[in-house]
Amino acid sequence: MSKFSLDVLEKHVYPFAKNYDSDVILGSTFGEDTALTRIGDTILASHVDPIVGAIEKLGWLAVHVACNDIAASGIKPRWILVLLLVPKQEDEDLLEQIMRDVGRAAEEIGVSIIGGHTGYSSGISRPLVAVTSLGTTTGGKPVRTSGARVGDSVLITKGIALEGTSILAQDFADVARASGITEQELAEAKELIQEVSVVPESMVLSAHDPSAMHDATRGGVLETLLEIAGLSGVGIEIDTSKIPARHIVSRFAEAFGFDPLKMISSGTLAATFPPERVDGVSGALKDLKIPFAFVGHVSEGEGVSVIQEGTAAHFTGIRCEEDELARMWAIHPRNR
Repeated sequence: MSKFSLDVLEKHVYPFAKNYDSDVILGSTFGEDTALTRIGDTILASHVDPIVGAIEKLGWLAVHVACNDIAASGIKPRWILVLLLVPKQEDEDLLEQIMRDVGRAAEEIGVSIIGGHTGYSSGISRPLVAVTSLGTTTGGKPVRTSGARVGDSVLITKGIALEGTSILAQDFADVARASGITEQELAEAKELIQEVSVVPESMVLSAHDPSAMHDATRGGVLETLLEIAGLSGVGIEIDTSKIPARHIVSRFAEAFGFDPLKMISSGTLAATFPPERVDGVSGALKDLKIPFAFVGHVSEGEGVSVIQEGTAAHFTGIRCEEDELARMWAIHPRNR
């Protein structure tokens, strides 16, 4: 699965997503993954996300990915709604397996499943799960993608291409083996999925007044930073040598021929902080035992400047439709 381009969204989607309610603080806005609605003295944060690009642990992953977006706004997720479709009426065992995984993820995060819809459709070849996550806050200001300011330091947690590498190990194991990946490496890559949640670090970091936070989903860390820069009206400069390194990610990137910076990476959180907050943020993440690094800074200008292996490259323009996992599905369609 891939996203439509920003041009397509602006032409065919956003003109019809109009807001007629003064209590909607933040409605449908590109790059802002959470809608914000005022309900009395409370702000309701909401987000919906589908998962069809993975097969193993589909329900578990869908819950974590949807809850990540609420958490990245500095708000704790509380409730979820689950839409689950399987290909055939006879797929009762698959239905139970996915719902069992949904329930396990909900328990891990501490969210309640308050409703949804289950069914089957002969028009799909793989199961589809879409989760709506909800949370509330009565104090503080929700963190947005668009808040980065010139002079801020840029934080990346855990590493890059985490989710994508794990999905390749689970759903493309035969391709990996044919490319020289060992069984031990497959097992190590699969374990990366256990780091997919950004809820713990988001809740801690929100207390340190981040100017912006955004989790790295489709398009990877590069797209995430492009969205922060574009919505904030600034430039971002990073040095990839400072990003927490995962040898297994590099191994898979070489075997499959993908760019880790552009690979889906749920579990990675990008955030910007004023320089005076860096020490406090560093201490908090060390206490959580979460790998992290400050990899660059926010500058005047536009786009993202990347220093990689001594070579500088500058990227501009939103490319949300481009993701390395979607490209892997296109190259290896038999895995669908």
